[in-house]
Amino acid sequence: MQTVDFKHFLLASGDKVLDLGCGEGRHVISAFVEADVTAVGVDLCLNDLKTAQTKFSDFAEPDNTAKGFGLANANALQLPFADNTFDKIICSEVLEHIPDYRAVLKEIERVLKPGGLFCASVPRAWPERICWALSDAYYKVEGGHVRIFDAAKLRGQIQALGLQFYHRHWAHALHAPFWWLKCLFWEKQDQNFLVKQYHRLLVWDLLERPRFTRTLESLLNPVVGKSVVMYFRKPAGAEGAA
Repeated sequence: MQTVDFKHFLLASGDKVLDLGCGEGRHVISAFVEADVTAVGVDLCLNDLKTAQTKFSDFAEPDNTAKGFGLANANALQLPFADNTFDKIICSEVLEHIPDYRAVLKEIERVLKPGGLFCASVPRAWPERICWALSDAYYKVEGGHVRIFDAAKLRGQIQALGLQFYHRHWAHALHAPFWWLKCLFWEKQDQNFLVKQYHRLLVWDLLERPRFTRTLESLLNPVVGKSVVMYFRKPAGAEGAA
């Protein structure tokens, strides 16, 4: 389930791309497939990194020397990279899990090259509030969400670091009702008929991508999109923080 839209986040041949909080690899693998880039995924969870490596095996191009792929176990608060390392950075559905997210934003600004692009996505506030209202366990689980973001405030905080905002959209409208159902039936969600049937619908949509559901979601995203996705550019004359 890809959140970043590469139409608004153009990858160029030779780019170094960081997927910060890559999880099981959806965006770091997508970036590798999208263009001749070196794609690097970073996450704290070793099991997720192992899953990402396994998934990547289906997309590897060992004979293509223009591409590179790597995964690293690292803390977003102390990235093991030099200043101005990456041309593009993705941080998708991660910041809501981290107490000191502003320190993570500073690290992102530090390792992003002048002229580079940054994409951040977080859960949209009002669909997220419904999840919190329906189930305490949704956000109180280990590694769960620690805040509900005000997207305008987050945008301002990123801009305060010197990055220039250039685009915003919403994503995953069809997933919002699914999470409301999961929260409503949290204790027995794995056995609940509605949750199971909705999950089947989402899997079918992901695999088949029929025109009807793709069009429906694009129409619903501005209204009920579960994620807000924002894009920024680091000015060409800027340098990473010390």
